[in-house]
Amino acid sequence: MSLLSLLTKLPMAPSRWRTTDDSDSHDPLLRHARQRTSVRPENALMIACPNPTEEESCRDSHQVRGQFLARQDRWEDLAQDIRIAEDARRATPGLMPVADLLSYGARADVVMAVEHALFDGRPARGAPLLNGVEALEVMLAEADNDMTLSTIVAQAHMDIAWAWRGTGWDTQVPKRHRDAFDAHFDRARDILAPFEMRSCTSPILAAAKCALHGSGKSTPNQLAADYEKLIDLEPRNPGPMRAMGNYLSPRWFGTHAQLELEARRTASRTQHIWGAGAYTWVMFDALSGDDIACADLDLDFFVEGLHDILDRKPHQYTVNLLAAYCANTIGSNLTGYDPADQTRTRIAGCADWIVRKHLTELHPLIWAHAANGFDNNLRVRSARGFAAAGRAEALRIIADLFRREIAQGHRIIFTADGPVAEHS
Repeated sequence: MSLLSLLTKLPMAPSRWRTTDDSDSHDPLLRHARQRTSVRPENALMIACPNPTEEESCRDSHQVRGQFLARQDRWEDLAQDIRIAEDARRATPGLMPVADLLSYGARADVVMAVEHALFDGRPARGAPLLNGVEALEVMLAEADNDMTLSTIVAQAHMDIAWAWRGTGWDTQVPKRHRDAFDAHFDRARDILAPFEMRSCTSPILAAAKCALHGSGKSTPNQLAADYEKLIDLEPRNPGPMRAMGNYLSPRWFGTHAQLELEARRTASRTQHIWGAGAYTWVMFDALSGDDIACADLDLDFFVEGLHDILDRKPHQYTVNLLAAYCANTIGSNLTGYDPADQTRTRIAGCADWIVRKHLTELHPLIWAHAANGFDNNLRVRSARGFAAAGRAEALRIIADLFRREIAQGHRIIFTADGPVAEHS
């Protein structure tokens, strides 16, 4: 998983936006706007686009801290920083736990070296794929079974495993890559074996234990039980809810019935924090590319959850995340199966009220990740180009939401209180 991909989480099928309202082709205002070829509709938008965003700056600072301490071999200081962050349940404005960021920073050099070697899927002969993780193993041998440091090394092994495997179907993974994936997961499992999940009070350890289920060597019930423990330890963090929903989908290890059950159970347990939002978080990644999950979705409950999330956490990171997800990740995924596409179309329609009611600034990287299905293993050659593509996609989608106002000659100015239409 690259540092860039930590902005959003969880793999899904790539997607691309297309308009879902066919009636637009008969709209005279829209035809008039398209005929004004000298002015692109997105040029009528005036919206702040901070670079970096508050969330990016915050995440980067914690990652850099973890990376610095690891490079200086100050492992005891790193473990202490992580424990302090965990005890206080410190998180970024976008709800990413600080302990997770410190941990990733500490193993980033090792993981990114492997990702670089595997960038084109064909590591060069003699590429130093194990040098970094062997150094971590040496550190671990001297760490006297420290739980926090053990977790970091186990997470590094799992990150490397996913770098080898990717997120494609099993039949698409070469045997050599699958063998490397299994070997790194087996080592991570051995490292974490001394630490019991039942008595765990550390979210970072619980998250690592849950991540072990990614190897596919446990039952869906075990997976759900461990994620339930993690969610109860850190209920304000939506990441574990999304991960559980993803892994309980039939494309991984579960069933639609289990997915629905756990989404409702999680919503019930966290109602005082998220309202209906936890149902939405659990279903968030499971819906993409799954016609049955979309067709069977409790759509009213899901949309209620979108409202509750933004009522409780209206930070611009979350606003951009939900708007991009609705409009692009889901809205572009029509398959021709009417029961599912009706659900997708209504979810896509939620982007309109999210943008109009909540959006005040644009976060291009989120929109770029949404256009690529929030794939954690996406290999980005140019962060600047990736962000530019996300910005262009976001502006095109947002301009389409305001197409009638723009066709009437208005500029859309995004203020601290939301968008305002002014005659240009």
